[in-house]
Amino acid sequence: MNDSCDRPLWVVGLGCQRGCSALELRQLIEDGLRECQLAPADIAALASIDGKADEAGLLELGHGLGLTVGFFSAGDLAAYEDQLSHRSEIAFERTGCYGVAESAALAMVTRLTGSPATLVIPRRKSPHATFALATATGRASATS
Repeated sequence: MNDSCDRPLWVVGLGCQRGCSALELRQLIEDGLRECQLAPADIAALASIDGKADEAGLLELGHGLGLTVGFFSAGDLAAYEDQLSHRSEIAFERTGCYGVAESAALAMVTRLTGSPATLVIPRRKSPHATFALATATGRASATS
């Protein structure tokens, strides 16, 4: 029996400053996932804004975890503004998006499932990065 339709699809959204290391990103992810009793192996994909498509630490992280990293334009991410837990003016000034990690996670879930997405873990910060976790609306959460 194939229960793949019953399993949640988890996507990590990431924002980061230039030069942020893969190690810092991975630690931020692991700390966040621990809240939901998840591990990096439970994640389907990573996502960020297209301005980070050449960010070495982000690409190294995706490669090291064996995950696709999806990138979205600020215009694509703007569609998720009403779902953000926090609107960062600094992020908007730098990227044209009020919340890279949250918006990117939501956008990637929608891209992969064709379904609406919901934030499971809103934005978490490290010194040089932000993290958020999303899944498709209506799918089971890790804590249920």
